[in-house]
Amino acid sequence: MNSIIIDDDEASRKILEELIQNNSMINLKNQFDHPLQAIKYLNENAIELIFLDIHMPEFTGFDLIKSLKNLPKVILTTSDKNRAIEAFEHQCIIDYLVKPVAKERFEKAIDKASNFKFGAFDKAKPQGVTSYLYVSIERRLVKIEIADIFLIEAKGDYIFIKTSKNNYTVHSTLKKIEEKLPSEVFLKVHRSFIINIRKIVDIEDNSVLIEKDVVPVSRSHRSELMKRLNLL
Repeated sequence: MNSIIIDDDEASRKILEELIQNNSMINLKNQFDHPLQAIKYLNENAIELIFLDIHMPEFTGFDLIKSLKNLPKVILTTSDKNRAIEAFEHQCIIDYLVKPVAKERFEKAIDKASNFKFGAFDKAKPQGVTSYLYVSIERRLVKIEIADIFLIEAKGDYIFIKTSKNNYTVHSTLKKIEEKLPSEVFLKVHRSFIINIRKIVDIEDNSVLIEKDVVPVSRSHRSELMKRLNLL
């Protein structure tokens, strides 16, 4: 994979450069100490992977992501793992690395990047699962985009689907809707709750903040949540 590094810290760039040189799966094409310097290069060269620092003066890594329409795969680098929670809002971000970057963690991120393909969100879904759902509400079939769903709660014979646009009450079960959702994005964290892990805002010991909803995380599901987030 042809890659570039964007990081204002020279020491961090050197660590990444050495790790990349010792990995046969990556070819380092260039380095930049400011995101704006990299934009022109990205528009003119075929780059498959960016190692992108979050914290840079004037123009952050997230600013760069938001400013470009067609980004390659991105691995974030950060000194603050709490900021990495924001990564799940951007589908181009494959993983994140906490500085100073450890070799084992670096290689794990590279394996993930090499196996990831844009469009895999659709290809990896079970048979019968699409990018949307139709739910029956008051004798009408209502279309819901799966990517808009951030939380599903079960209460009795009903489930409550919360999206970025609307909320829906559906006569169904958590098990039925779980079977129709892509497992790499949605996770059951409690017997009554399924969450979209890309919508996580904050995490505490026994709960997560999704948008403005605090959702309990049961002890039996916590380890899987931590595993999916790749926390160090």
